[in-house]
Amino acid sequence: MAAKNSKSDNLPALPKYLIEDEQLSQECKDLIDTLPTESGWINNYIHQYNGFWLNTGQLQGTLNCRSYFQAQDSDILLVTSPKAGTTWLKALSFTILNRKTHYPNPQSDLTQTHHLHPLLTTNPHDLVPFLDTVLYFQTTMPDLRSFPSPRLFATHLPYILLPESVKQSRCKIVYLCRNPNDQFVSMWHFANKLRPETRGLISIEDSFDKFCQGKIGYGPFWDHILGYYKESLERPEKTMFLRFEELKSAPVNVLKDLAEFIGCGFSKDEENDNIVENILKLCGFENLSNLEVNKSGKVWCGIENKAYFRRGQVGDWKNFLTSDMIKHLNLITQEKLGKHGFNF
Repeated sequence: MAAKNSKSDNLPALPKYLIEDEQLSQECKDLIDTLPTESGWINNYIHQYNGFWLNTGQLQGTLNCRSYFQAQDSDILLVTSPKAGTTWLKALSFTILNRKTHYPNPQSDLTQTHHLHPLLTTNPHDLVPFLDTVLYFQTTMPDLRSFPSPRLFATHLPYILLPESVKQSRCKIVYLCRNPNDQFVSMWHFANKLRPETRGLISIEDSFDKFCQGKIGYGPFWDHILGYYKESLERPEKTMFLRFEELKSAPVNVLKDLAEFIGCGFSKDEENDNIVENILKLCGFENLSNLEVNKSGKVWCGIENKAYFRRGQVGDWKNFLTSDMIKHLNLITQEKLGKHGFNF
């Protein structure tokens, strides 16, 4: 069975293992045959499904998640597009929710293992798993009994591809976006860390073209943002819209708002006890990136923990993008988002 390609006539047929892989359902195999397909950034192919581009594994996980995940009203779902601050949002949200059980002391003695905060020994991506690419990737019925209420999950899925149970329930959605200039640069670096040596590095020019065309995992970037932005305006009690830049510039205020939104705001006693500042220090880039657990080891899918920590800064794009790239990206952003009243 050959995959149906898009206008890239020179794109080779999909490798057999991507079509007949035992991890893929027949539904997924059949669907791939009908979708536009392009070569991905890393080592696989991406398929355009309902207006968004997903690689083969992401597509399988999406189908499983949409069909079988049943959201509870108390659930909290963290949503980002890749490299928008996902690791940081996971760490902050996990720590806020579990602060009664695990006090967020950033100065914990690593020799006192029974007092260690989970973030000191476990990567945030293992503490807050992705619904589609982890829990529902290889199965339609993952065991979710170990997740206490409120259950905390994450996803990169655009709003249109969320399970209906998420949309129809009263569960909370927290969405974090990032300036496209910085997000693109972060994605480019991340992709090159994961690309097989046999493929070599992908140039920033080639990556930029694909990004602007929306041909990236969970892209187009602008459509991803717009879906959640509109939901946050229509149902602010359900969807909270955050910006990476605001989290960097006013972390205390954003953290308080986040805690209030997910139903566990800080008490006056907690604020007087500096718990907000402790959470920010514990979950800060400098602290997390220097922990041994994040310097070595891998998450379940084989990605090295250290790959998730590069710089975490605002404005790093100035070191990589040409003036023409900046103008082009700003123009697309204005055309796609500006008319909806959204600006970076």
